[in-house]
Amino acid sequence: MNGTHFLDGEHDLRPSSLDINPLQLFDIAKSEGRLLYAAAPMVRYSKLAFRETVAQYGVDLTWTPMILAKEFNRSLAARDSDFTLSPTSPPTIAQLGVNSPLEISRTTTLLSPFINGIDINCGCPQSWACAESLGAALMHKRSLVASLITSAKSTFNSLSPSSHSNKTVSVKIRIHKDLRETVDFVRTVQEAGVDFITIHGRTRSTRSSEPVDLEAIKLVAEHCSVPTISNGDVFSLEDVRGHAERTGVDGVMAARGLLENPGLFREDGEGRGKGCEWGVVERFMSEVVRRPVPFKLVVHHLSEMVGSDRGQKGKTLFSKEERKGMMECGSMVELIDFLDEVREVTRL
Repeated sequence: MNGTHFLDGEHDLRPSSLDINPLQLFDIAKSEGRLLYAAAPMVRYSKLAFRETVAQYGVDLTWTPMILAKEFNRSLAARDSDFTLSPTSPPTIAQLGVNSPLEISRTTTLLSPFINGIDINCGCPQSWACAESLGAALMHKRSLVASLITSAKSTFNSLSPSSHSNKTVSVKIRIHKDLRETVDFVRTVQEAGVDFITIHGRTRSTRSSEPVDLEAIKLVAEHCSVPTISNGDVFSLEDVRGHAERTGVDGVMAARGLLENPGLFREDGEGRGKGCEWGVVERFMSEVVRRPVPFKLVVHHLSEMVGSDRGQKGKTLFSKEERKGMMECGSMVELIDFLDEVREVTRL
């Protein structure tokens, strides 16, 4: 787990963001007349370089990819692979795939010095996860989820109060076909002490190509006494406004929208409605050089940024031929040389 020495004497390397309680970020966003902006947990893609990039364009709170608690607890290789930190890390929530109070306690202990909170994944729809009673399968095990929350909070409380009092425990959920079940679920986790809830407005079986159900999110949020974040189909600031107006939530989370445009939540007016700007690509590449990401993932990130025309109305940063040339690059050096030839990458 990169960064494990940050608290062993090298205090100047400790991210200042660790002093922030995520609940304070909701209050700050509200005082600014907007929703809290969150970067969703995405398998493979929510690595440190990406989290640091989106944080520079308005994201308030970032999530790691889902970490399998059992493997994380038992394997040094898993810890080194699954979690990294830097002196400039933004506020970070570690999302866990977990179904055991003992395992979540162990993982919370390992991660607590380096994170702002723990999030329990109750939304992953993949069959392998559900077969292991992880992800969306937990939506039918609310008593178990309550015990997971209690275990994580008790673990935080048992650690040094001075350094762990700002940590939160949250859940990310999907909705049930019968929304009464979802309301019962949120009531149970709130009684267990959950700090905030992210609501993805789709059931486990709903395809991502089908519209998110904002009315369902609104109904569930109305039964929440803790802050709520809406998740699903956020690709523009117009979508953000739609979530705000139709759901009454406190925050909004984007996944695919941020992959296509890490500057999605930028509110300075530059590039609004024009999709990903070249300056955002340059910033991402600068972060990748400092916080290495597997080469194939870098290429995939870039293909999303330069090739998506969702917000660019048919005009992408790269032509089809240029994207093809980029995909044929075989190394980071070759990729950087190619980008310099096409657009020239400013070294930031």
